[in-house]
Amino acid sequence: MSEQQPSDASSTDQAPTWTIADVERDTGIGKDTLRVWERRYGFPRPGRDAHGDRCYDTAQVQRLRLIRRLLDLGHRPGRVVGLPLTALQDLAARGPRVAPSTAPTPPHAQATVLAQWLGWLEADQGERVQQALRASLQQHGLAQTVQTLVAPMCVAVGEAWAQGRLGVYQEHLWTEVVQRTLREAIAALDAAPGTPKQAPRVLLTTTPGEPHLLGLLMAECFLALQGCERVVLGAQTPLIDIVTAARRLAVDVVGLSYSAYVGRRDLVDELVQLRTRLPDNVALWVGGAGAQRHGRALPPGVDVVAQAGDVARRVHAWRARHRAA
Repeated sequence: MSEQQPSDASSTDQAPTWTIADVERDTGIGKDTLRVWERRYGFPRPGRDAHGDRCYDTAQVQRLRLIRRLLDLGHRPGRVVGLPLTALQDLAARGPRVAPSTAPTPPHAQATVLAQWLGWLEADQGERVQQALRASLQQHGLAQTVQTLVAPMCVAVGEAWAQGRLGVYQEHLWTEVVQRTLREAIAALDAAPGTPKQAPRVLLTTTPGEPHLLGLLMAECFLALQGCERVVLGAQTPLIDIVTAARRLAVDVVGLSYSAYVGRRDLVDELVQLRTRLPDNVALWVGGAGAQRHGRALPPGVDVVAQAGDVARRVHAWRARHRAA
């Protein structure tokens, strides 16, 4: 996707400026939010064009792009909007900020939100769930939303289905809402100017018999936040094709997700085959309930990612090792 270009909002000979609509499209920050920040934090500081409408210079737009990225990494607007560019860049280099003290939904509030979302699913109101999910992404960022809402909601939906509260079609409705919304968020991150892709290059898939993709998608969110290159193959890729793709696409990591339904013997057998066939310099990361359940049985050279949020720590450790090498 090409970078959004500013409008020539002024009739003078000054450099082109950005309208508020331009800024909204480029950064994903809503017009109302921009106006609130202007009053509350003193930034952005728009000028006015010949018609009296707000206009922004390119430096402010670049700073807003970085602010949006920090919000996706879990920072609060009040802590970042007023910071100078150098401070914003330093924060962005540190990666996600996910700490209990800054979680947007403490346990009691989280339970209330999840109950409300489940109620909407029971009432076949998937569009309300999607609107709420998008609002959380806008307010709290991608990292916090995935860890404190999406991941526990996946568990809650599974439990509600097992209890007979939700039908299969309602579970599928939730899956579709999450996939569509998180892919939109990932695409926005990838399209943001000034965020070049970095190593490690990660191949994401599941093995035959494992159709569940939400865990892999949540992991991809954190890889995108870290600026990692990703090669997404979808579900149920044959083992030999995983190995072939890893070699031909020169990936650094193969990432797999296993749901709770996987058997111990099948899991171990697949991972032994993959670890044996993959190049030694290709890391093998596995996540999901199945991987955690059978973690002690896994062969050497296989790293368990306990939850999606741990992906960032794995990436930092991988980069540290390769810088030192």
